Order: sequence, then structure tokens, then C-alpha cells
Amino acid sequence: MFQARETLALLLAGALSLAVGCGTPSSGAGSGPMAPAEAHALVASGATLLDVRTPGEWAGGHIAGAVLVPVGELDARLSEIPRDHPVVVYCASGVRSASATRTLLAAGFDAHDLGGMSRWDQ
Repeated sequence: MFQARETLALLLAGALSLAVGCGTPSSGAGSGPMAPAEAHALVASGATLLDVRTPGEWAGGHIAGAVLVPVGELDARLSEIPRDHPVVVYCASGVRSASATRTLLAAGFDAHDLGGMSRWDQ
């Protein structure tokens, strides 16, 4: 009897966690980083490609057509990012882009996490 109650409690806790948004982070359209092909399609149709790395990282190379807004400056610079079309976010490894995507989604943007910059060429 105890195992059945414990199992039911775990199932309910898991369902509640997903219902209140405590599951995996959203990329805007789904969970986790978006597929590179989807990112290319969005950018080709007018989405803003947002690089949230540091200026030093940007100087070392970036994706053509991207706009730089370091993740640490994002809250203060939201007004610089167009709201009339999607935003595809990338960084070096995917950690900062996930954080920036959550910030943009919370601010009402149609934001999508590409993840690390190397995924652009996949």
C-alpha cells in the first residue's frame, strides 16, 4: 500500500511540476535548443539573430548578420531588439542563450534558443 501511495505522489508531483512550468526550459517553440535548420529558416524569413556573448568573443568571430547584446546587458537593452518578428539567440555553448531566451520570453518576445554558435553550421 505504501509503494502505491508513494508512486502516486511522485506522479502527481511530476505532473504538477510540468503544469507550472518547472520542466525543461522552453526555446520558444519547444523544449531545449531549436534545430539548426529551423534557426536558418527563421532568420531567412526575417528573424533577428541575437549573439549574447561578450564583445571579446564577438570580435573573435560571429555569425554574419547577427546583432550583439551581451547577456549581462540584455535587460537594460531590450528596447533595442525588434518585437515584430522572432528572435533566434545563440552564445558559445548554450548556457547564456538559454538564459537570454527565458528573459526574452518573459518580456513577451517570440524567442528561440539556437544554443551554441557551432550549431549554426550543422
